Amino acid sequence: MMSIEGIKEVSISKIKQGQLSRMQDQVVIEQPLEIRIRHRGNLSQIAITMRTPGFDIDLAYGFLFTEGILTDISDVIDGLAIDDNVIEVSVRNQANLPDGLLQRNTFMSSSCGICGKASLDLIKTNTQYLPWSSKFTVDESIITSLRSQLDGIQGLFSITGGNHAVALFDLEANLLHVAEDVGRHNAMDKLIGHQLQNNKVPMDQSICLLSGRASFELVQKAMMAGIGCIVAVGAPSSLAIELAEECGMTLIGFLKSNGFNIYCGGERVRMLKDNYGE
Repeated sequence: MMSIEGIKEVSISKIKQGQLSRMQDQVVIEQPLEIRIRHRGNLSQIAITMRTPGFDIDLAYGFLFTEGILTDISDVIDGLAIDDNVIEVSVRNQANLPDGLLQRNTFMSSSCGICGKASLDLIKTNTQYLPWSSKFTVDESIITSLRSQLDGIQGLFSITGGNHAVALFDLEANLLHVAEDVGRHNAMDKLIGHQLQNNKVPMDQSICLLSGRASFELVQKAMMAGIGCIVAVGAPSSLAIELAEECGMTLIGFLKSNGFNIYCGGERVRMLKDNYGE
């Protein structure tokens, strides 16, 4: 076992050019994390998510925030690690515990966070921050510069090749924070949870970079945190585009060092500000 949190060393057989050899390899750890809350004297199991250990408090806070239970860090009394795979968060009486949340199936895989929702009606969570109210613009060269930064900030990925990253940049492409996890939704929650604890939500003057595709759920979580611009290395889904457009967000996909695709919200990209859509 390696000393780096989130990584495990394993013995493997490797075949290369017809030759078999034995070697050590490093893989990203995937383990369950149970998130519990104490609310008005009651202890409730909210979710079990398959995640990479590390920054579990960030993950729990971010998850509770993007689910609409927490509206601010002041809603939290404390968050405690009960053991390596259980986080218990005590919340104040004013915290919001929607009835529908207790109907959630509590298991989430590392690739899907909304598959546990009891009904589609619960998926479109309302946000107190409206991304369309953020009127900033950003130069296209700033956006393309993010691609070259990505490799250097993915510490776990550089070793294992097995996890996702979500990074937050200011409007001059300066890195504000990065989170990694085997689950893309966990990485987003870790990022948001970190910012929430540092009173940096809403994140309305920032750009969120995804190392993979842009799913509906990632857009929904970004929406909850007031993020106005999402840039993905991969493709967006149809529902992600619909939600981003509905919320007035800028959604960019297929980021490369020489360009990208704009799916909605092109008015925030400075070179297109005056003629977007013509």
